Amino acid sequence: MPAKTTAKDGRDGHYRGIRNVLLIVLALNWGVAAAKIILGFLTRCQSMTADGFHSLADGASNIIGLIGIALSSQPVDADHPYGHKKYETFFSLGIAVLLILVAVNLLREGAGRFFHPANPEADIRSFLVMTITILINNWVMKYENRRGKELKSDILVADSLHTKADIFTSFSVIVALVAIKLGYPVLDPVVTIVISGFIAFAAYGIIKEASRILCDTMAITDIKKVSHVVMGVKGVKACHKIRARGRPDDIWIDLHVQVDNDMHIDEAHKICYAIEDALKKGIPDVTDVLVHIEPKGKKRRNA
Repeated sequence: MPAKTTAKDGRDGHYRGIRNVLLIVLALNWGVAAAKIILGFLTRCQSMTADGFHSLADGASNIIGLIGIALSSQPVDADHPYGHKKYETFFSLGIAVLLILVAVNLLREGAGRFFHPANPEADIRSFLVMTITILINNWVMKYENRRGKELKSDILVADSLHTKADIFTSFSVIVALVAIKLGYPVLDPVVTIVISGFIAFAAYGIIKEASRILCDTMAITDIKKVSHVVMGVKGVKACHKIRARGRPDDIWIDLHVQVDNDMHIDEAHKICYAIEDALKKGIPDVTDVLVHIEPKGKKRRNA
């Protein structure tokens, strides 16, 4: 007889999957970073070195993600009756802060190169490393984004967007290498500054998405869908004051419904359960539903 799967097993398996993805991406990021930084220093190509530190920051963000996942995977307890899932969202802000620091440092270094120029070299090794980097990052971005959506993980999706930005910056480095070959080394610090902009923009995107969740932005945009599901429950006469908050994989809904004035409290209680079941089946990732029962025709008080 097969073993019975529990909610704890499902939660552990979910976070184990996220951890495995982060560990794979961490190994790839640091391998790519080492290659770009070493060759960047050897050839005195600042934009390649800058892109290498960007990849190194990608690896550091993976570590932050692993810490966040370790905390968010904890079960519900007395101090956290809503669970710990928002720790994942909170720690994604740590990734954004790290990226901002890197972006500011690269902006400063790039600007300084205009006053203290170097003589970078561009050879076949440089182009080969950057081409391999783009191919690896493209695979990492698609893999991490796909797994992030499958696992409903803020950190994986945010980190995949970060990796996507890394691909564009790598293309920028290739442009700089071509410019150096053509005799325009001044474009090297220009590209470094452009890279800092890409990193800052990636940080902005992460902060924007995390703030939506942490500030309880409406988690379901299609309110009509919620109303349609609720109105399909027998005994419900009206539905209003629908609110939804939480992460994409952990949505909490509260709403008011009206029933017949003479309905017995036991029957109204059954309707509440029916509404909760209907919403959990009809809308993926709804975790909890709070229903406020009102008698039909009751005059609503202004909020």
